[in-house]
Amino acid sequence: MSGEINFKELAEFLVKAKISTYASVNRMKLEAERPGFDELEFQEGDYYYRDSYAGFFQAPGMEVVRVGGKDGEPIWAMAYSGGMLEKYHGGIEFAKQTFNFLKECLKRISAEIPFRGPESYKEGDFEYVNQVEGDVRRFIGFEKILYKGEEVFSQDYCGGIVLDK
Repeated sequence: MSGEINFKELAEFLVKAKISTYASVNRMKLEAERPGFDELEFQEGDYYYRDSYAGFFQAPGMEVVRVGGKDGEPIWAMAYSGGMLEKYHGGIEFAKQTFNFLKECLKRISAEIPFRGPESYKEGDFEYVNQVEGDVRRFIGFEKILYKGEEVFSQDYCGGIVLDK
């Protein structure tokens, strides 16, 4: 399938999908395919995107892009795991502030690195740092959020294209 994937088109779709789902104020949750998970979707043309995660303070999840709609062939996937550092578990309001800042960072996603946010971003007392190696075909990354210079959130992610036999 990789010979048929237009990687530039895929990266541009990922930018739209991610801005329109978790980072969006108007995001719509779906009936979950997996009980206990929150799931978000976006579709444009032949591409279908679904983000599925569970938890709040720690919320591992997975994103999948399919060609041919919701039941189409998976062509790209990303897994992520992390969240608020243990010291901050239980602080719901501070976690919400941190996640709102994260959403602002994720709105600044680019087609050059269409996985999470930009390399760095600051707003008020919050700072976001994102390190990634690879490209849309295969990548691994790490993001963190600092509040007044202290790390409060971190997450690992990895993924790439799906190749079947």
